[in-house]
Amino acid sequence: MDAFLLQYLPLVIFMVIAAAMGVLFIGVAVVLAPSAPDPEKNSAYECGFSAFDDARAKFDVRFYLVSILFIIFDLEVAFLFPWAVALMKMPHDAQQFAFWSMMCFLGVLTVGFIYEWNKGALEWE
Repeated sequence: MDAFLLQYLPLVIFMVIAAAMGVLFIGVAVVLAPSAPDPEKNSAYECGFSAFDDARAKFDVRFYLVSILFIIFDLEVAFLFPWAVALMKMPHDAQQFAFWSMMCFLGVLTVGFIYEWNKGALEWE
């Protein structure tokens, strides 16, 4: 039983060191970080409204358009690179199916991009 438990000793040491480093980093941040936020920190951030107002307040729909645009390009990059790497290792029939499946996916993303463009989300004011 002791030999079995000794196999887990490196894992236990790693977890202790990781926990100690986490506590150390949090402690250093608590000690060194400024405790009084300045007006810039409390100002409106990405969405354009104050973070400390009523949660049910209405705000500009352009925030949603920008987030949709981010998702379009983020998904495209997240799926396109692994797909391209795996495509060449597939048999020919599977390559054809994978290629046209990705073209359908990119077509849906292109429709979303065109919608964003028509709504004026790419025109910054």
